Amino acid sequence: MWPIGHASAAYLLYTALCRQRFDTGPTAIAAILVGFGAIFPDLVDKPLSWSAGILPTGRSLSHSLLVLVPVVLAVYLVARWYTDAEYGVAFGVGMVSHPLVDAFPALWDGGASWTFLLWPVLAVTPYDEAPTVLGLLRSSLSDPYFIVEFLLLALALVVWRSDGYPGLSVLPGIETSDRAA
Repeated sequence: MWPIGHASAAYLLYTALCRQRFDTGPTAIAAILVGFGAIFPDLVDKPLSWSAGILPTGRSLSHSLLVLVPVVLAVYLVARWYTDAEYGVAFGVGMVSHPLVDAFPALWDGGASWTFLLWPVLAVTPYDEAPTVLGLLRSSLSDPYFIVEFLLLALALVVWRSDGYPGLSVLPGIETSDRAA
């Protein structure tokens, strides 16, 4: 999945959680953290695999629940200790949603793999040659899953607007109806 799909899915999950728990949308900082958490696994794994050749694939180390769960727990504890535990929850929702959304194609496509969720206990197929962003984009254009990302984005934008555009207020000169950050 592309970053827009991950960020959209994570935002929708987190805003639903906020509405259920607080009867309001996310705060500005929480919205930013859920977005960052949603792309964090790719920010770690893709460069370490594609450029550095340290990891076998772009879905291994930080996509693995064996690594991800302790990292999310540590971030939550640090956030609880220093600022607001909700910031750890927001980052955690984003980060945990990422590999789970990446695993969805395995549910309907027998060729897709979910073994990265338990890497290194379960093996992943290493790249013969590191992919390129343009190559991945070309191969994604014919994939129905790619269209789903834009539907998620459209829905997330509608929900984000109804939440008052949380997170946008951090840009200079922009006022929104964010909850107290």
